[in-house]
Amino acid sequence: MFLARSLFRMSGNAQCFAHMEQRAAEADRLIEHLKQQVQLLKEKAMVHATQREEKKLLVENAKLKQDIEELKQQLLEKERQRGAIQVAMPSEEPPAQAVKSTPRGTAPAESTVSAAPKAADAPQKDTPPKENEAKKKKEKNAEKKEKKQATAPPEPEAAVDVSRLDLRIGRIISAEKHPDADSLYVEQVDVGEATPRTVVSGLVKHVPLEQMQNRMAVLLCNLKPAKMRGVVSQAMVMCASTPDKVEILDPPPGAAPGDRVTVQGFPGEPDKELNPKKKVWEQVQPDLRTNDQRVATYKGVAFEVAGKGVCKAQTMTNSGIK
Repeated sequence: MFLARSLFRMSGNAQCFAHMEQRAAEADRLIEHLKQQVQLLKEKAMVHATQREEKKLLVENAKLKQDIEELKQQLLEKERQRGAIQVAMPSEEPPAQAVKSTPRGTAPAESTVSAAPKAADAPQKDTPPKENEAKKKKEKNAEKKEKKQATAPPEPEAAVDVSRLDLRIGRIISAEKHPDADSLYVEQVDVGEATPRTVVSGLVKHVPLEQMQNRMAVLLCNLKPAKMRGVVSQAMVMCASTPDKVEILDPPPGAAPGDRVTVQGFPGEPDKELNPKKKVWEQVQPDLRTNDQRVATYKGVAFEVAGKGVCKAQTMTNSGIK
C-alpha cells in the first residue's frame, strides 16, 4: 500500500515537471516572437523615416528648379531689354537620337547635327551685364588714352646744363661729428625754408669742426635725399676740390639763406628733384671749376647771386667743384 502511494506521488511529480518544461518552452517561443516583432517595428520605422526624407528632398529639388527657371527668365528679360542677341538653347534630346530619327536613305539635316555644338559654343550667362558694361567702358578709355598718346607730341627734354641744378645760399647753423663715421659731419643748414635741412658732408679731414659752425656756404638742394651711415642727407655743400685739398665755396658779401645762385646764359629753371637715372649732375659736374681768380664757374661763366656778386673759393684756383 505504501509502495503504491509512493509510485502515485512520483508519477504526479513527473507530470508536474513535464508541464513546467512545456510552459518554459512556450515562454521562450513567446519571447523570441516578441523580439522579432520589435525588430520588424524598428525596420518599418526606419523605412518610414527614409521615405519622409526622400519626399522632403523631392519637394526641395522641385522648389530649386522653379527658382532656377525664374532666375533664367529674369536674366533673359534683362538681356532682351539691353538688346542682346538671344541664342537658342539646345534641346534636351541628345544629338544621337535626332540622327536616328532621320528616315533611311536620306542625309541628316545639317541644322539638326550642328545645333548642339553651336549652343555649346555660345554659353548663356557668362558675366553679369554690369560687368560687361564696365569692361567695355574700360576698353574704350584705354583706346582713347592710346590714341591721345600717339597723337600728342612728345615733351621736349630740357637741356642738360647748370640751370637744372638748384644752387642756393645756405647758412650752416651747427655741425657735429657723425656718430657712426669718423670722416663725416652732420650739419643743420638754413637754405631759406621753414625748417633747416640735415646735410651729411665728408669734410672732417679738410675743415676743422669750429670752422663749420655758423658759416655761409653754397648748397645743391635738389639732389635726391640719400642715407649716409643711417642719417638722411638732404643737400650737398659745394666745394672746390682736388685729391689733396677741399675748400667750401664762399657766397658774396650780403648774400642771405635761400638766395638763388645762377649762371648767365643758362636761364632755365631747376628740376624739383634730380632724377638719378637721367644723370644730370654727373653730366654737369665736369664743367664746374674755379678759374685763376678763384671764382666758381660753369663752362667759364661765374656763379652769381643777382645784385650781390660772385661765389669764390678761399685759395684754390683752377680746381674742380663738387
